Amino acid sequence: HDWQMGFGPAYTPLMEKVNWLHDLLLIIITVISVFVLGLLLYVMWRFHASRNPVPSVVTHNTVLEIAWTIIPILILVVIAIPSFRLLYYGDKAVDAAMTVKVTGHQWYWQYEYPDQGNFSIDSRILAEADRAKLKPNEPRMLAVDEDMVIPVNTTVRIIGTGADSMHGWTVWGFGIKKTVIPGRLNEGWINVPKEGLYFGQCSQICGNAHAYMPIAVNVVSKADFDKWVEAKKKAAGLAPSTSFASATTPANR
Repeated sequence: HDWQMGFGPAYTPLMEKVNWLHDLLLIIITVISVFVLGLLLYVMWRFHASRNPVPSVVTHNTVLEIAWTIIPILILVVIAIPSFRLLYYGDKAVDAAMTVKVTGHQWYWQYEYPDQGNFSIDSRILAEADRAKLKPNEPRMLAVDEDMVIPVNTTVRIIGTGADSMHGWTVWGFGIKKTVIPGRLNEGWINVPKEGLYFGQCSQICGNAHAYMPIAVNVVSKADFDKWVEAKKKAAGLAPSTSFASATTPANR
């Protein structure tokens, strides 16, 4: 919105902590900036040429040199402690209920569900011809043909890799930005307490269609998630099909 200074709304506990650290850093850098500005104004007034026709020849001040060495170190320590805590907090999932493997391709996303039968879906930006299918809450350049679906209030481990080049799986409101790299797995996690459709984008320049790799995460109730899983398993041939079962009953043979 107009005059916005912070991030957008936080939809996960991780993003709430990111917002808190952002606000802390904003306070710190504001105090530093005001302090430096005050020093500059004081020096301009105190040591103006009209007030000091004979320039000073002072070249050394031990107290000042110690101060401008120790104080920045203390400031960096104040910043480093919550920063490292946040990095470790978002690094590994604790007691994850499920895992989703994210693979970046040129130029689409693949989501694998190893805990739900090991099926996968491909998620591509919605084609121009299908733009009429956009729902009211779907932005035009962020809508996809297959959403990544996860249950609400569930800790989901995200492991990511790249199939061909580096990509960046980033969902702003979740506070997660994972660079997925061919040949290795990077881990993160999300837990979304509210149902809804959330969007992100590839944040690592990966080639010609980098700008056309949106991310759509559909957070649904656990009952709806189970129904979605069963439908995908049947479509992938990993679960018995009702229509196939009925077609092979003795009456239909």
